[in-house]
Amino acid sequence: MPILNRIAAYADEMKGWRRHLHQNPELGFDCYNTAAFIVERLCEMGVDEIHQGIAKTGLVAIINGQGQGPTIGLRADMDALPIAEITGLPYASIIPGKMHACGHDGHVTMLLGAAKYLCETRRFTGRVALIFQPAEENGGGGQIMVQEHVMERFGVTQVYGIHNAPNVPFGYFRTTPGPIMASVDTAKVVLTGKGGHGATPHDCIDPVVAVVGMVQSIQTIISRNVYALDEAIISVTQIHTGTASNIIPETAMFQATIRAFAPEVRALLRRRFHEIVEGHAMAYNVKAEVDYDLGYPATINHEAETGFAAAVAVEIAGPEAVDANSNREMGSEDFSYMLEACPGAYLFLGTGPGAGLHHPAFDFNDEAAPIGASFFARLVERAQPLI
Repeated sequence: MPILNRIAAYADEMKGWRRHLHQNPELGFDCYNTAAFIVERLCEMGVDEIHQGIAKTGLVAIINGQGQGPTIGLRADMDALPIAEITGLPYASIIPGKMHACGHDGHVTMLLGAAKYLCETRRFTGRVALIFQPAEENGGGGQIMVQEHVMERFGVTQVYGIHNAPNVPFGYFRTTPGPIMASVDTAKVVLTGKGGHGATPHDCIDPVVAVVGMVQSIQTIISRNVYALDEAIISVTQIHTGTASNIIPETAMFQATIRAFAPEVRALLRRRFHEIVEGHAMAYNVKAEVDYDLGYPATINHEAETGFAAAVAVEIAGPEAVDANSNREMGSEDFSYMLEACPGAYLFLGTGPGAGLHHPAFDFNDEAAPIGASFFARLVERAQPLI
């Protein structure tokens, strides 16, 4: 695999960076120590500008090339998850209840590796904007960075991101034009009836039968309202009610995750969800309070930029290790906001066998970091070549 030779020479240093980050995870927007570590490394490398405090702890670093030209954006997310690590590794998290269970420590390392190479060689025109983003897992740090005008402020004309993919063959790139990851919305419904003794249901208004009826009917939205070729998911993931076998409770609650690729399908799911809940509430004579939270939109790759990124991936991994028309994922990503603001593409990089994302035994494969760094570096050189 033609990892750039200079980046291959950084492999041990990159491993050290990644394992330090893995030991010291931070959540959400509170990535203060992570950002400070990144800034120290970037200063050592000799980047030209560092802009901190974007979306609280996010930062953008600028590397100038040779001569005038556009600015290409490269993004890495920094935050960890509220999960207790069980790997037992010597570099396991030292922060109780927090761990890098999604590989964002690896994403930061890949971007730092590319930064070191680009600072040394500068075989490109224009500028590179290195975007280190907090709060991908929860909070929409990507949206906040866009709202704080990162793209306009730094003149970014195209933007790219990578996510590691455990249990995809090592070094294998996957991407696709158009939607690659789904939108994600969350619904919470609280039903209020009239509690009482289980032996006298005629004196009660039972929210238990109401919640069962609603949940069953909600499942028909996908099978009976969504066109069969428009992928969508509604998963009811929580139902809570009751305290004893002989008591009809006063309230019941359920929650659901709702995902789609097309905006019109997303809107349909929302409309039908409300209609079913309201209709069943009337039928069962319960009061229904719906909190329907619109989360990240679908991650939609731009066609030209996706084709370009796939061609660069072929240079790094070879044609047999690049799928430029891969299946879409029902997971979600707040890189979606950056792709709404600017042309670009999102790719997955296989890291081989191992525990899956968000699992307490997950660990990023350090051997993949030079591959991702090489992809980022070559992307810049191909997008903004020297004349």
